[in-house]
Amino acid sequence: MRPLAEFIMRGRTQATLVVVLGAVVPLLYWMTAAGGSLVLLRRGPAAAAGVLVWALLPALFWLYLGDASIVLVMLGSTLLAALLRQSRSWIRVLLASVPLGLVFALVLGQVYAEGIAQLAEEIRRLLPQVLGPSAAQLPPEKQAQLQQLLLPVLTGLMAAFFQITCLLCLMLGRYWQAALYNPQGFGREFRALRLRPAIALGLLALLVLAPNLGSGLGLLTPLCSVPLAFAGIALLHGLVAAKRLAGFWLVGLYVTLLLFGQLIYPLLVILAVIDSVFDFRGRSAQEPQGPADGEG
Repeated sequence: MRPLAEFIMRGRTQATLVVVLGAVVPLLYWMTAAGGSLVLLRRGPAAAAGVLVWALLPALFWLYLGDASIVLVMLGSTLLAALLRQSRSWIRVLLASVPLGLVFALVLGQVYAEGIAQLAEEIRRLLPQVLGPSAAQLPPEKQAQLQQLLLPVLTGLMAAFFQITCLLCLMLGRYWQAALYNPQGFGREFRALRLRPAIALGLLALLVLAPNLGSGLGLLTPLCSVPLAFAGIALLHGLVAAKRLAGFWLVGLYVTLLLFGQLIYPLLVILAVIDSVFDFRGRSAQEPQGPADGEG
């Protein structure tokens, strides 16, 4: 993908062409978000605004037709890229993705309200069959709580998908920036990502306790899990690099995550929490640290 990044950075016309094309073709919306993030990270908000304003036109057209994904991912990635440029902290970016996910949930709850309600109703109908005999053993109040959680949790899962997509697009833009101006910089930056204990434990507490504080807060569970999952992936990348293991271990990680995500994803969350306390990669950095933008 480096040739695409080089094309984007040739000038404003080339960057505009790429981000507009990504906004016109729905399956290429990641190109709009990543390209806009690259321009913002390297050249600043003013240059990015001059490029993305043209991509906003087709994105709003798709929103008018009922598809909010392009607008959400483009604007979300841009906001996170601006924060990363200003703070140079992936921890702040991951934390900021949680309130961003809440905004996504509010928008999705309006744009896709009917579809989410229909899906929740279908799951309610199938739930006794899925749970089997254990469903009848649950107290009536627990059954009622489970039914009430379906709608906010489904909304939260949809919002978390867009939250993850924004982070991945930003990481692709950062990777492009490092590939052009500071080779291997993004790898070092990502492998150093580790949440502080207070942050990791706070996210874990919200993840577990939020549904018990009110059914509407159930959407916080998937949103708060995202920073922890990314920190868990960064931990595994760091361990593979520290042990000088072959790259197929990481390939195996992502293949397993795709095939058995419902099992691997919680393990990543748990690993991130444990690592925040015990710091498996060591408290002293073993490789030179620095920003991936090649400017510091």
